[in-house]
Formats: sequence, C-alpha cells, structure tokens
Amino acid sequence: MSVNPITPTISLTEAGKRHGFLRLPYSRNDSAWGSIMLPLTVVVGGAGPTALYTGGNHGDEYEGPIALQHLAAELRPEDISGRVIIVPYMNYPAFRAGTRVSPVDGMNLNRSFPGRPDGTATQKIADYFQNVLVPMADLVLDYHSGGKTLDFLPFACAHELDDPAHHAACIAAMEAFGAPYSLRLREIDNVGMYDSAVEAQGRLFVTTELGGGGTATAKSVAIARRGALNLLRHIKILPGEVEPAPSVTLSMPGDDCYHFAGAEGLFEPVRDMGDQVEKGDLIARIWPSDRTGAAPAEQHAQRSGLIAARHFPGLIQMGDCLAVIAERGA
Repeated sequence: MSVNPITPTISLTEAGKRHGFLRLPYSRNDSAWGSIMLPLTVVVGGAGPTALYTGGNHGDEYEGPIALQHLAAELRPEDISGRVIIVPYMNYPAFRAGTRVSPVDGMNLNRSFPGRPDGTATQKIADYFQNVLVPMADLVLDYHSGGKTLDFLPFACAHELDDPAHHAACIAAMEAFGAPYSLRLREIDNVGMYDSAVEAQGRLFVTTELGGGGTATAKSVAIARRGALNLLRHIKILPGEVEPAPSVTLSMPGDDCYHFAGAEGLFEPVRDMGDQVEKGDLIARIWPSDRTGAAPAEQHAQRSGLIAARHFPGLIQMGDCLAVIAERGA
C-alpha cells in the first residue's frame, strides 16, 4: 500500500504556535530533488476541538488566503481551547500561478478527492487532506470566491445532507459564520469535491463564496475575517459569543437555478447581483463579437429569485455559467 509522501515540517499536536510547511517532494526539470512547500500554521492551546481552516483550494480566490494570513499572525495559544490548523494556500502551485487549476498537472483540487498517495501532485495533496488532516478536525472551513470568471453575493454555505443531525449542525455553523447571505445548497456536481470528502467523514463543514473577479475587497475580507473568528467561538475554541450579523437566507433547490450561455460573444448583464427577478425576465444579452447589426442572444430567468452569481469577464463562451438565481428562505 502506498504511503503519502507529504510531511509536515512542524508538529501538528504539540502545545504552542508554530509556522512551517507541508512538504511534498516534487522532482522537476529545474530541481531534481525539489519540493512543493504548502505554508502551514498550527496553534494548540488547552483541551478542546480542532478546526481546520483552508484557503486557496482554487488559486485565483483571495479572501480566504488573506483572512487566514491574519489569523495565523494573530491567534495565540493562550487564547484558545483546542487546536487550529491553518493552510492558507491549499493548492499552492495554483495560488502561485493565479489560476483555478494547478499548473503542475492541470488538475482541479476541488474535483480530485479522495486523491491518491501515488498520484499526481494535486492527487497527493487531496489524499493528505482526506486521510491525515480532515480526520483530525471537528470543523472544516474552506474559503471560496468566484475567481477570475464568476462574481457572487457574499455568502456562507452549507449543503443539504441526508443525515438530519449532521445537516442541522452544519446549518448552525453556517449561520454562526455570519455572512450577509446564508445559502443552503444541494450540489449539482459534487464528485471529487473537498466538501463531499469532509461531509462523508461526519465533520462540520462550512464553505463560502465571498466575491469574485480574481481579487478581494475590503468588505469581502472583513466578512472572511469575522466569520473565521465566529466559527471558533461557535465550537468553543475561542471564548465569548458569536458576533451577530444580519443574514438573508437563500436556497438553491434545483438545477434550474443555474443559467448557462447558449452563445458566445460580448456579455451584457441586464440585471445586477442581488436584484429580484421573476421567471421569464430578461437577465442578460450576448452580442456577437465579430460583427455589428446582428441581434443578441437573450437569456431569460428560468425561475424567480435573487441574482446570486454572474459571469464576470466581458466575453463569454457557450456553456459558461452566465448567472445563478437563488430563492429567499430555506
């Protein structure tokens, strides 16, 4: 049986605060005995639960890495009961390249679980989280945003789960995060996802979509930082009460929430994010990018609700996700 070659350069269990790396051996043209070094911070205080916080699952999403850099710098072992494992750049090669997928092997980490200990670099990272880090955790927070191709209303998310107790616990954790929007989601494509791997192990799992466009804003970073601390208070790693924040509950109950482009060209949003639309409303046009005088393709809402996400770049390809409509309420 293959053993995962990733090793931490610091203790994952000893009391105190340590900064180090998860070292993945990686032989390449410019370094025969090279390594991929994933930055890592572990903070261990008194007895208590373990939180695993990750960002950079996709390399062009930045609120999580920024919030986790702050947390790694500021969290003190004397202030906590338990352990916090912080990996701000989970897919480090993609983060360094500013890309969604890894430039090393072309793989999407968030579609690579459970991974393989003898696979590609991305598969080895997935396997290490699946079989080493996630089993240590009581709660997993994985930050996401829209990257370069999507923009989202800032929401925390919990998935619709079949086990009622597990479902309720994840919903409670999502609500404790305190994002402006709280989304209950049934995934349409969960094969190979980190989310599914964590949930299958019975852990509390919260994820986010906090903006997009391949950047972060002061507002989105503030949401990410507050949510990180709120979850530590929620599971009693940090003392004190969760910092309350108003949140609109959203749900995405069906595949018709997702709208995909039926043409390619110049993308014109007709309705903005957060707008209420009714089924049949015009929400976008796609103009030809190679001529004038031709009518645009029109996209109409497949259901009523709020525009919760939209395509970000000014050009769109056929099959791209053009918009997502979510319903108010559970």
